Amino acid sequence: MRFDIITVLPGLLESPFAHSILQRAQKKGLVEIVVHNLRDYANNKHKSVDDYPYGGGSGMVMQIEPFAACIEKLQAERTYDEVIYMTPDGSTLNQHIANTLSSAGNIMILCGHYKGIDQRIRDVFVTKEISVGDYVLSGGELPAAILVDAIARLIPGVLSDETSALSDSFQDDLLDAPIYTRPAEWRGHKVPDVLLSGHEANIAAWRDDQQLKRTRERRPDLLNE
Repeated sequence: MRFDIITVLPGLLESPFAHSILQRAQKKGLVEIVVHNLRDYANNKHKSVDDYPYGGGSGMVMQIEPFAACIEKLQAERTYDEVIYMTPDGSTLNQHIANTLSSAGNIMILCGHYKGIDQRIRDVFVTKEISVGDYVLSGGELPAAILVDAIARLIPGVLSDETSALSDSFQDDLLDAPIYTRPAEWRGHKVPDVLLSGHEANIAAWRDDQQLKRTRERRPDLLNE
């Protein structure tokens, strides 16, 4: 899978993709992540990509021409399954969206900044708009990194344990059960006996029960009860 990310702050995305699972996925050739500096497509000597909003108001708006030039260049090179704009007023990212996008081949991600991007870019090029929550960040770079991570870890071969992603929270609209490792007892706090029993059926039943209990307590909105 290939991700092309368009941003005015390419340096902000260097670290998230240079470590751990995403780094290994790229070294294995399972994921390709290419970051494009929007300023390279500016049509002025100062490389500015923003201007004042029509109608007045605070903040600066990212201009059409640099985005259009970059998007059209990339689209001339390959076909994209989705052109995604990270925005607070998009659909809230969840596991179902990540699962669906993990079957794509090429995804382009647009990172806004300042007040946002000219609406016409959204109207003409964007196929999907995604939010990472009901709050506002300084730009779309960190949300883009979150989206790439959520999708890439689902690609076969990215995780060393193929079943790990399938047992994550939200895969069945349930939160994950509590997890433990050594030591079996720490300062009087013990690991539940069932997890030490070696009885797979009882362990599975305990985990199912804990998932349902935790979801009812913390995210009842996920349950159709």
